[in-house]
Amino acid sequence: MAELVYPPVIGAAHALFRALDIRIDMKGAENIPRQGGAVLVSNHIGYLDFIFAGLTARPQKRLVRFMAKESVFRHKVSGPLMRAMKHIPVDRAQGETAYRHALDSLRAGEIIGVFPEATISQSFALKSFKSGAARMAQEAGVPLIPVALWGTQRLWTKGKPRDFKRSHIPVTLRVGEPIEAPADQYAGAITRRLRERVQELLEAAQHAYPVDRKDAEGAWWQPAHLGGSAPTPAQVKEAG
Repeated sequence: MAELVYPPVIGAAHALFRALDIRIDMKGAENIPRQGGAVLVSNHIGYLDFIFAGLTARPQKRLVRFMAKESVFRHKVSGPLMRAMKHIPVDRAQGETAYRHALDSLRAGEIIGVFPEATISQSFALKSFKSGAARMAQEAGVPLIPVALWGTQRLWTKGKPRDFKRSHIPVTLRVGEPIEAPADQYAGAITRRLRERVQELLEAAQHAYPVDRKDAEGAWWQPAHLGGSAPTPAQVKEAG
């Protein structure tokens, strides 16, 4: 079926990024397969991550169907758009339905986008990964594509006001080589390997991020272990 909504939404996103002069530095997009199913796995630091993670597939002319919490689909604006773009609602009380939907899509040759941390990392450091992405890849017989995003938290993230007046913000995207998910391996081991690769990509993205050290020192969007004032993972956990 023709994609009547997804391409225009991507076009609108590009227009917004140009208007805000958001400087996107993307490397590794050639690692997205040109055809066939795959599970795209990204870190999660901001509300717009699904847009930026999805952009990594555009050079290969692919669209990514993201798994997102069901409440997003109930919103009067985002709901109709999410459904029209064929994203997958996840009801945590009935997660098996979304899982099966994703498997069917993978077997049909789609790319499914997953944020295995489940929620936004308020420390901007990588949290632990849930094993669902690895299990899906195993069951569908498709590879995992690791992705790291950096800078998206500066546009809109949890606990901070949305402010699209912040222009000239750089965003760095890194895509790693596919990771196989053999059915005879333990999903937990694949998940650990996947997380390690996303961590490597994240560190590479942070290292390449075009901001002066003095501008990042003490910045709210910089993680504590890199000299920023974001809360540590332990502080986030303690705050509940």
